Amino acid sequence: MKLHRLFAVSSVLAITLPFALEQGATHAAPPAAKSAESAPAAPATPKDSCKTFGAGKCCSPDVTMHLPKDAIFAACGQSEATLIGEAASKDKFTCKYHFKIEGEDSEDTTVQIYVGRAKEVPDRPTDPFFSYKRVGKVWMTDKAKSPKAAAMSRGTTGLYRAGKGYYLMVSASTKVCDRAQVARLAKSLK
Repeated sequence: MKLHRLFAVSSVLAITLPFALEQGATHAAPPAAKSAESAPAAPATPKDSCKTFGAGKCCSPDVTMHLPKDAIFAACGQSEATLIGEAASKDKFTCKYHFKIEGEDSEDTTVQIYVGRAKEVPDRPTDPFFSYKRVGKVWMTDKAKSPKAAAMSRGTTGLYRAGKGYYLMVSASTKVCDRAQVARLAKSLK
């Protein structure tokens, strides 16, 4: 029986050893000069780098895919020339675009996107301070429910959109986008 096993192992080695040696030699040989067609591609570089605001970092594509900056430019009448930069939050769920508006503080001239995660996502915002009106698939702040909230709503307009397992909240400074522009911006939320 032992002889039978030895014979089986030697038969397998006799068949596979030349193939293994040939493969090993092929891999061990120095590479021949390659043509331009077979040369490996250069490592991919980021498609576009971003302008950052202050010490901020570039926003996560997981956030910006829901509202690209080009959509903000188109809806709000802004451009690369007025964009000071973007700043991602530490948790990577928030992105703030800061704009240069004559005579205004850049901390107050922003469009902020927040992507929240939840198992149960409400179809509409459950905000005790504001009422909302529907603009397509998006909810937009309509009226403040208290004087304190009214003061806050004069400076920003909010958007809310429910997704599957997530929700989007956008807060746009009225110095960057007026209410009509924010309504156009609502159509760009993905």
